[in-house]
Amino acid sequence: MIINNSLDEVKKRENALSIIKNKVESEGRSSLFDLTGLSGGFIASSSELSLLETYVGPAMFEEELQSVGREHMGGEKVIPLNRTSSGILAAVLTLVSKDSNVVHYLAKLPAHPSIPRSCKLVGANYFETDVFEEFSIPENTSLVVITGSTMDHKVIDEDEFKKVIEMAHEKGIPVMVDDASGARLRTVVFNQAKACDLGADIAITSTDKLMPGPRGGLMAGREDLIDNIKVKVNQFGLEAQPPAVLAMLNGIKNFKPDNLLNSFERKDELFNLLNARFNNFEKTPTGVMISPENLAKEISVENNLSDDDLAFVFSFILLNDYGIITIPPVSMPGASATIRFDLSTTDAFKLDLNDLNKKIESSFEKLQDVATNEEKCREIVFNS
Repeated sequence: MIINNSLDEVKKRENALSIIKNKVESEGRSSLFDLTGLSGGFIASSSELSLLETYVGPAMFEEELQSVGREHMGGEKVIPLNRTSSGILAAVLTLVSKDSNVVHYLAKLPAHPSIPRSCKLVGANYFETDVFEEFSIPENTSLVVITGSTMDHKVIDEDEFKKVIEMAHEKGIPVMVDDASGARLRTVVFNQAKACDLGADIAITSTDKLMPGPRGGLMAGREDLIDNIKVKVNQFGLEAQPPAVLAMLNGIKNFKPDNLLNSFERKDELFNLLNARFNNFEKTPTGVMISPENLAKEISVENNLSDDDLAFVFSFILLNDYGIITIPPVSMPGASATIRFDLSTTDAFKLDLNDLNKKIESSFEKLQDVATNEEKCREIVFNS
């Protein structure tokens, strides 16, 4: 095993960021191709930047963020946060009591780790399922959670979405929707309604996923719940700082649904190219992906690596050799090791898909060459 614990995941991320820094310094930003779908951005004018003071910034930008945020997310009020995980934690701290139940329905397991971790922190009992027929709400449930689009972009069925909300509200239980990428993916590509319009009490999105905003979270929903959650946010320092608030505001204003729709069309071309060599790539709404389990099926040499280890090594080869950034090298502990090539990013539109296919094939051949040498693989992932 190469990646054994959360510390290992932190160390591999540090190495990935070092590789990215070195490439930018030696070859320029154009040498990198961020295909994570999480590339985000920071759009700001010089006059706006001059207002990013501790108290002036919120005074100038938070009111307009309320307006554009409600339009983007629905709901009665929004609150900007430093991470989506921060908003989830604040909501759980506010709404969930010790020994109560939290039940979670999503299209495919597992949930984002911030949800069970937050429940554990308050001493709640947590249950999750991706089988609709098995979903139920037991007595003493304080919160129902729905994931709109999973970490690997599996999108929930809208009828099931609405039914879970109805089941919760029949028992007077609030519903929180983790709509990190779903706030755009579900609505633009799958023509689903906004979570709050479907009846969710609160919903949260990541402002860097499939949009040109910063790493941050934006929560929307019922005004009374948002106000109570905001108390916890401020008590624990989970609020977004002025630069992030400005970047969220401009990120939403500059979000272009056509980029998602164009990537929806291009994914078929890339998938067909990869299919000439591989058997286990899958389509996502905005690109293609290969899970650790399916990557292992492609390997024709004996090795002692775990499926996740193979995915980490493969993704580091892509980064080292071709400047292709995928999620596994740069992800936080607990994130999925699935490798996604998201075609909705600005960098993706600069890539010729035939050339991208060749780079993926070449990286895979190198993976096969090194997979039998665990120490070499460790060196690739940790630079050790």
